[in-house]
Amino acid sequence: MALPQRSSYFDRESYLAWEINQDSRHEFFQGEVFAMAGARREHVTVAGNVFAALKNHLRGSHCRAYMSDMKLQVQAADAVFYPDVMVSCDGRDHRAELVLEHPRLLIEVLSDSTAAFDRGGKFAACRQLESLLEYVLVDIEARRVECFRRSAEGLWVLYEFAGEGDIELASVDLRMPLAEVFENVDVGEEEPSNPETSELRDHE
Repeated sequence: MALPQRSSYFDRESYLAWEINQDSRHEFFQGEVFAMAGARREHVTVAGNVFAALKNHLRGSHCRAYMSDMKLQVQAADAVFYPDVMVSCDGRDHRAELVLEHPRLLIEVLSDSTAAFDRGGKFAACRQLESLLEYVLVDIEARRVECFRRSAEGLWVLYEFAGEGDIELASVDLRMPLAEVFENVDVGEEEPSNPETSELRDHE
C-alpha cells in the first residue's frame, strides 16, 4: 500500500519488534521506516472483493488468502511490506503469527501516492521471492488489472485485463469477472440525493 512519509531508521529486526506495539502500520524498506496512510473506501472495497473471491476459491485447499494486516518479509531486499492481498500455499506461512515469507500471489490496489513505488521498488523487491509466481496491480481509475506472471524461464510477463470479461490468476487457477473486482465501486459517483433536501429545493 503506502510509503508516503519517512519516519525513522531501524534495522529489520528492530523494526519488527517495534512495529508490534504501534497503533498504526509502517512499512520497512532498506533501513527506513515509513508510516502508511489510511486507504480510501474504493481501495478497501476492491481489496475486499478480491480477498473474498480468493478465500472462497481456495477453501479446502492447502493455500490461504491473507489481507493487509499481515506483513510480508522479503529478506533478500531487506524489506517488510503490508500487501493488500496475499496468497501462500506454504505450511511455514500458515504457522506464522505475524510475518509471511513464501507467498505465491501478491495483489496491490494502486493509489496516487503509492503507484510509483508499487510498480517500481516494491515489485523489484518482491521479484526476489523464489515462491512468488504472480504480482498483480489493480488500477481503480482505469478499471484495469495488470498481472505480472513469472514464466518457466524465470522472466516476468505482463498480462493486462480491462473492459469486460475475466481476469486470470494462473498461480491459484482462478478466473474472476472484472465486474466482481470492481463491484460496489463507482468512481465519480454522485452522492444519493436526500429526499427531504430535494423537496425543499423544489419549493424554493
